[in-house]
Amino acid sequence: MSEHDRTRWDAAYTDRPVPGAVPGPPRSFAGHVDEFPTAGSALDVACGSGENSVWLAQRGLHVWAFDVSPVAIARAEQLAVRHGVAQRCRFDVADLDDGLPDGAPVDVVLCHRFRDPRLYRSLRARLAPGGLLAICVLSRVGAAPGPFRASAGELRAHFGDLRVIAEHEGDGEAWLLARVPD
Repeated sequence: MSEHDRTRWDAAYTDRPVPGAVPGPPRSFAGHVDEFPTAGSALDVACGSGENSVWLAQRGLHVWAFDVSPVAIARAEQLAVRHGVAQRCRFDVADLDDGLPDGAPVDVVLCHRFRDPRLYRSLRARLAPGGLLAICVLSRVGAAPGPFRASAGELRAHFGDLRVIAEHEGDGEAWLLARVPD
């Protein structure tokens, strides 16, 4: 990501109000909370200000989260402290244009509202046997085309080897919840 993009995201997070509510699951996956484990490890890809990371940590997971914006990472760290789960969270600045940071397989990969098809193979590879992928992206289905929107069937095409638990495409959003076969 260019320095211009990093600066743009820093400005966007600086202008957003600090979240005040108790973190909960991403709206897309709210009906499937029981699929998320209550122990183990998780990656939160492009975590923003950390609401999803803190929710996963509150469930009992150890979370490694990263985002390109140092401002977002600072907010995420503060949120984890405020909710008493800082010891379960690690937040790092990472430019995903350089690829997914190296690390061990995890029980959950959460990628909410970030899309880079070049990372799909890496996201899949980071899942441990039985691991859960929760991915949500902007979609062209039910919305005007755009450079950051997935084409129809994109998530199923890339993650079809996983056991799909639930999925949806429409209203400008596509999401998939799937598990690696044991």
